[in-house]
Amino acid sequence: MLRISGIVFLAVLVTLAGLGLSNRFAANADLEKVTERDAIASVQTVTIGQGPVSEELILPGTVEAQLQAPIYARTSGYIKAWYTDIGAHVTKGQLLAEIDSPEVDDQLRQAEADLATAQANEQLARSTAERWRILLSTDSVSKQDNDEKAADAAAKSAAVRASQANVARLRQLKEFARVVAPFDGVVTARRIDVGALINAGSGVGPQLFNVADNTKLRIYVQVPQTYAPKVGVDMKAELVFSQYPGKRFPAVLVRTADAIDPAARTLLVELQADNADNKLLPGGYAEVHIALPTMAQTVRAPINTLLFRSEGLRVAKLAGDDKVQLVPITMGRDYGTEVEVLTGLAPGDRIVLNPPDSLGDGQQVRLAQPSPAPQPGATGQNQGSASARTAN
Repeated sequence: MLRISGIVFLAVLVTLAGLGLSNRFAANADLEKVTERDAIASVQTVTIGQGPVSEELILPGTVEAQLQAPIYARTSGYIKAWYTDIGAHVTKGQLLAEIDSPEVDDQLRQAEADLATAQANEQLARSTAERWRILLSTDSVSKQDNDEKAADAAAKSAAVRASQANVARLRQLKEFARVVAPFDGVVTARRIDVGALINAGSGVGPQLFNVADNTKLRIYVQVPQTYAPKVGVDMKAELVFSQYPGKRFPAVLVRTADAIDPAARTLLVELQADNADNKLLPGGYAEVHIALPTMAQTVRAPINTLLFRSEGLRVAKLAGDDKVQLVPITMGRDYGTEVEVLTGLAPGDRIVLNPPDSLGDGQQVRLAQPSPAPQPGATGQNQGSASARTAN
């Protein structure tokens, strides 16, 4: 009886030991599986879509009037009267101010007297030359004397023409005492008053008025060198002004400098906008929106997918077997949160977000979550935008 009990007890012990070993082997196997699974990097991916079909270039612009002229005096004197002030609408030839120029008046009277003297001398010289010509035909005078009288008459005639030119010049200066508008426009500045001393010349005297034609506006924009090939004449643009929130005003690109500024590395372009209602004011700042075409094959990738390696710029592309391929790419323009990829990627490629530096080519990875559905552009935008501060 005791022998049977011992055998049963021994069998129970062997069974328990077998179960313990089996559980330990199963736990070890599970641990190995967990360890192998945890050794595989967990990554998130994004699916690259086709780049936007167009993008909007946003740049600052300087607004100027179509015509703008500072008015200076052409004759010296004192301001006798002024007739227009700032904001006045004037027409071409309209009188703006009058200058009292007594010195010019005196010079004109003297020139007119000199002209009368020269004309009298010319008349006497011509009569003398004619008489001596008649006397020469009868051999009463020598040919030498006749030639001298003819030359004196010609000299007196030249003196008359010189006096006439001087009188015309002074009369023109007298006309310049009337300051008139050079074209239709608006007086934007008046810097004179009655009695002010005025000296002739833009480099000597003060500016009298400033007249501007605001019916059309010129907008000058510096386009970064990267975008210069895409900018051309007759392109449409829109202007945004801070004083008119929510409104956009149309403009047309009319000309470019056809040269890159070596200091700023930008291309100067000029746009024009109609302003018949004088709603927009020159001299201010405008935000210029220009719609640009994009290259059909370019895509965009989030900035947090780039790997900066010693051999060059890379992205981690995920193959069908969830293995990593480190693909070299050529980067175009930088948009801040995205970069333009010129070569290396195509629409539909899956790339790793925030790839670790230790990630190697051919390494097996697992997805932390399903990849987002393909979108038009890396971030699902149909329209792109860029500005001078983000352009490379």
